[in-house]
Amino acid sequence: MQRRVELAILGVLALVLLFVYLHSRDAGPGLGGVQASNYQFIPLNIQEPELRLDLLDIIKKSTYAGSHRNVFVFGPAPPPEQVKTPAERQQEAMSRFIGPRPPAPLPAVSISPATYFGSVLMEESGKRMAFFQNGEDVLVVPEGDTFLNNRFRLIHVGQENAEVEEIPSGRHGTVPMVPPVTGPQPGGAQPQQDADQ
Repeated sequence: MQRRVELAILGVLALVLLFVYLHSRDAGPGLGGVQASNYQFIPLNIQEPELRLDLLDIIKKSTYAGSHRNVFVFGPAPPPEQVKTPAERQQEAMSRFIGPRPPAPLPAVSISPATYFGSVLMEESGKRMAFFQNGEDVLVVPEGDTFLNNRFRLIHVGQENAEVEEIPSGRHGTVPMVPPVTGPQPGGAQPQQDADQ
C-alpha cells in the first residue's frame, strides 16, 4: 500500500516538472512569459551626447573635506585635527626634548634637626667658631671641623649663615642662622639659661 502511494507521488511530481519545462520553453527569452519582440527600443533624448571633460576635471581637482575615519572601527569619529600656525609648530618642535633627560635636582643640603644659631671670632687663632643646637645639645664647631657624627664639615662661618659640606655626597650648602629657642620647650623642659640659674 505504501509502495503505491510513493509511486503515485513520484508520478505527480514528474507531471509537474514536465509542465513547467514545456511552459518555460514556449515563453522564450522574454520576461515573465512575454515575448521579447513585443518591446521596441527607444533611445534617450539627449541634446548633447558628447562627454563633458570640463566637468570631469572639476571633479578630479576637488578634495574631500570631511572627516577621515576607518569605517571598520566601531565608535565615535576622532576629533578634527587643529591646524597650527608655523610659529606654533616651531615652538612645539623646540619644546620636544631630544636625548637623555637631565637628572632631577638634588634637594638642598640640610643639617636638620640641628640649627645654626650663632658664631664667635677667636682672637688667638683668627678662626671663627659656629654654634649649632641639636635638641638639648649645643655643638661648638670651628671652621674646617666635622660635626653631627662626621656627616658635615663646616667650611665657612658668616654673620647670617654658615657654609657646610655634606661629606657622603660632597655637596655644599648654606645654612641660615636661626635664633636659639628661649621659651619653654616641648615636654616641660626649661631652656638651658633657666637651668643654670
